[in-house]
Amino acid sequence: MIMAAVLLAPIALEGQGGSAVVYESFTLPNGLRVIYSVDHTTPIVSVDLWYDVGSRNERPGRSGFAHLFEHLMFEGSAHAPKGLHSHLIESAGGQDNASTAEDRTNYFATIPSNYLNVVLWLEADRMRSLVITEQTFHNQRETVKEERRLRVDNEPYGAAFVDGMTWPFDSATCFPYSHSVIGSMEDLNTATLADVRIFFNTYYAPNTATLVVTGDFRPLELRRLVNQYFAPVPRHSDPPPVRCRYDFHPGVERRTITDPRANLPAVLRFYRIPPHADPDTPALGLLTMILGDGESSRLNVTVVRRDRAALGAQVSMNPYDARRGPGILLALAVANQGVDAARLDTLVGQQVDSLRTTLVTPQELQKALHHYDRFHSSLAEINSDLDRYLAVTADDVRRVAGKYLDPANMVNVIVLPGGAAQGKTGDAQ
Repeated sequence: MIMAAVLLAPIALEGQGGSAVVYESFTLPNGLRVIYSVDHTTPIVSVDLWYDVGSRNERPGRSGFAHLFEHLMFEGSAHAPKGLHSHLIESAGGQDNASTAEDRTNYFATIPSNYLNVVLWLEADRMRSLVITEQTFHNQRETVKEERRLRVDNEPYGAAFVDGMTWPFDSATCFPYSHSVIGSMEDLNTATLADVRIFFNTYYAPNTATLVVTGDFRPLELRRLVNQYFAPVPRHSDPPPVRCRYDFHPGVERRTITDPRANLPAVLRFYRIPPHADPDTPALGLLTMILGDGESSRLNVTVVRRDRAALGAQVSMNPYDARRGPGILLALAVANQGVDAARLDTLVGQQVDSLRTTLVTPQELQKALHHYDRFHSSLAEINSDLDRYLAVTADDVRRVAGKYLDPANMVNVIVLPGGAAQGKTGDAQ
């Protein structure tokens, strides 16, 4: 009998409100890791299959492949022709989708609990036998190209935002994070069927995947189904390691770009930050909330409401998802009518610098902690992260601000409206 090579005892985590979140995990001999948590409150089950592949795993000249597979995975497999995957789920009253980020691609569904076997069978079938033909490749490549036109190239500030997140990193030393998740038109156009088949065989395998199942099911039945459907899928060779060398504080980089689709100037400041597992991440997370999250954030209180220099402003860390490699903290603001971009940039810079020189107030820190306590209650966060955030002090926030919000660690982008589009997005003036 093929079963778990590694079996962990049940773990009870104290969730908010005193209730325990209980989960178990096991690993099949082919490398598939399974995590599950039972909840009989409602007769539904959620299935989320994560593959350890994102844009960071792509190579020069072949960007956009991870995102391309987010589409190709719905084009049919050996025993589930095109359209059947979503049809079976939706006809049962469920829903499914997928998403891609720099460090992962995931496929998820929520279905009535009596449909769990169907979803597991569908996922195992496309993991083992995805059908990739010249026609499906061509059709989905065109779909991705149109998505880039719609969401990036023809969206006001779209190119500055999407491509800007890559500019803090040198493509020669850190290609994994120096290109966009959606990829370039040039790379998509030159990709071949052989290229995408190699990508699938490299990264879509049980030993690169983690299956998470939560909801109304019987653990022994789940283990039986996982063993039945996934255990026969062969393990593949381990993918090549991801390599990225980067530096903090290499010197300020300034770019001014023209966006013919923008009506107002905008300012974007990209700061390099460490990987998600770094001890500084909790303080950076609270700093992000204090600086640019919500009505009482510093940028909103000062730049938007007091100075009336911006229609809106916000700050975010790694907008797509957390990263195992270096990330970015983004501060952005769109100018109010008649406000000069240089003045807006100065005002934003003043608020950023204030965090480097003065302590945040007890009220600001409490607000950020309450926000985290209220809205972040995932399994991993209950297990460890919440305590790390609650331990952050005002001195910690000032310390990480001084370390990472240094102008020498910044790519400063000014977007000017109107005019003809430049030959290359992001050309400096």
